[in-house]
Amino acid sequence: MTTASSDRCLSRYAVLTAVIALLPIGMGALVTTLDAGMAFLDWPTSDGQNMFLYPWLQDFHASREKFLEHGHRLAGSLIGIFSIGLVALTLRRESRGWVRVIAVGILTAVVLQGLLGGFRVIADARLAALVHGSFASLIFATITVFALVTGSKWTNGGCTSKSMTRISNRLKVLAVVTPLVVFGQSLIGGLVRHLGLALHEHLAGAILATVLAVSLVVASWRSGQAWLRSAAVGLLVVLLVQLVLGAGAWVTRFGFPPAGYVAVQQAPAQILFRTAHAVAAMFVLMMSVQITSRVSRLHWLCGARFQPSESLATLSGSLAGGPVQ
Repeated sequence: MTTASSDRCLSRYAVLTAVIALLPIGMGALVTTLDAGMAFLDWPTSDGQNMFLYPWLQDFHASREKFLEHGHRLAGSLIGIFSIGLVALTLRRESRGWVRVIAVGILTAVVLQGLLGGFRVIADARLAALVHGSFASLIFATITVFALVTGSKWTNGGCTSKSMTRISNRLKVLAVVTPLVVFGQSLIGGLVRHLGLALHEHLAGAILATVLAVSLVVASWRSGQAWLRSAAVGLLVVLLVQLVLGAGAWVTRFGFPPAGYVAVQQAPAQILFRTAHAVAAMFVLMMSVQITSRVSRLHWLCGARFQPSESLATLSGSLAGGPVQ
């Protein structure tokens, strides 16, 4: 039987796993920005050497591209190790079958992600790189959801006797649509980064995703549920950061004539903004998925406590002037 103590332990380990996942995500974003995905022509070896025995640090000054790409490979191996640990800890301390399935699914996805990265190198396929990057955002979001469902607040979601309010249909719809649109926007952003396509579509998608995300924040806040409000604040913060980074990525790549700013390709500022913009997009998706998970949980919890028969009995008792139990 899972205890509150083991829940906290497992949840904290999941949070740590999510933090570790940011290492390959960040380095992978840098690799894409610098177009260093083919720094090595082989995989899983690096220049014919064992990945774990390759003199990685020697490339720090000799080859920036090889240093980043090999670091990305090592970071990918590290998240694989942590994912194995996540499954082992889950099987030992978690009794819920569906949570165990999620843990195994995370490990399976991480393995597939590594194979996809290897295929990208072997086939020299930029489209595979796009899928590789987009899949990483889904894995990251799933790990954070795992941390949520193993956390202490998942049991009641803050849905106490004093805060039993139904989740509005508008909020439920937004909670489903927003992550889908945000992920679609990330895919279009991948087309821009990897293939140089769909720039204007990416801008249009940004407007739509922003409108939906803000609507989701407002609807979550109006729900009156503290558990939703905290996630809504998180989504709003990462959304604002993402918009600033997106503007910075645009200016540093295309310049800003009204201010006399001329973009310099591969300048440090451009590398920073473009990379950070790609990583921040994953946080926007993650926070929107967090709200979706919380809305789903609260809908189930509060719905279970507001049975139609109970509501009818309460209404009948009120009309009859009798006591309401």
